[in-house]
Amino acid sequence: MTTLSDNGKLDRVLVATDGSEYSAGAIRTGVALAKSRNAKLIGLSIALYNPEYSTLVPNLAEEAEKRAREALQSFLAEAGQDAETVTREAGDPYQGIVDGAKGYRADVVVIGRRGKRGLARLRVGDTTAKVIGHTESAVLVCPRAARLWEKRVLAATDGSRHGAAAVGAAGHLAKQAGLPVTVVSVVTASHSAARRQEAERAVAAAVQRLKDMGVAAEGKTPEGRPDDAIVKTAEAVGADLIVVGGHGRAGLKHILLGSTVERVLDQTRCAVLVVKSACKDVAAD
Repeated sequence: MTTLSDNGKLDRVLVATDGSEYSAGAIRTGVALAKSRNAKLIGLSIALYNPEYSTLVPNLAEEAEKRAREALQSFLAEAGQDAETVTREAGDPYQGIVDGAKGYRADVVVIGRRGKRGLARLRVGDTTAKVIGHTESAVLVCPRAARLWEKRVLAATDGSRHGAAAVGAAGHLAKQAGLPVTVVSVVTASHSAARRQEAERAVAAAVQRLKDMGVAAEGKTPEGRPDDAIVKTAEAVGADLIVVGGHGRAGLKHILLGSTVERVLDQTRCAVLVVKSACKDVAAD
């Protein structure tokens, strides 16, 4: 699997929308991202349809398709009437988005976020989290006010291949936009001196990698809870994009239930890109 972190490949951008106000940031950012990279842009809306109810509700499939088409109007208003749009029938929104990303071989899926503290307040079946957990594509999660980054990119790393994927993607995006990158590896009060040195080495290696790519970079090893430290550092340095590494298609346990990624999504006001390493994890659910 070739990923955004490997070589900066970003040829297909899929924007998922439900037509609500929460999709505004995803549409704005996704359209701008595709245009900045001259990438193929696809707007996707899901026609929610359960065949079991089709005998109880007349014209259920037709109504679902109609609502999905209507949800794409805000995307077309931003992208232009000639933009490609598609609807997919699914019993669950996340499955339709995941299938759409696979069918279009999307390099990145752009999706909205329901409010500043929405993700942690919803049940585990939240669409955004399931899309992150199940798609092979990178996922760009955008709050309503999000727009294409123009200040600084923050990359979080723990020295693992997932962290390396985040650094690689951040570097490619920052270089294309002419932006600097701040690399962060968080330590906690309980970490040993060896663990702190490990974090410092990971940051130093990432900073050097970015400089070798021609990207201005700095490194920090703040202390605290990982999600708090990442979000606070992003705010302090003025980053308007946070890049973190996901865990391949390893199910949801690495994404949900209080993980760092979930908490970062829950707290930050800027867009968050979750990238996957080229080497897949083996599911352990």
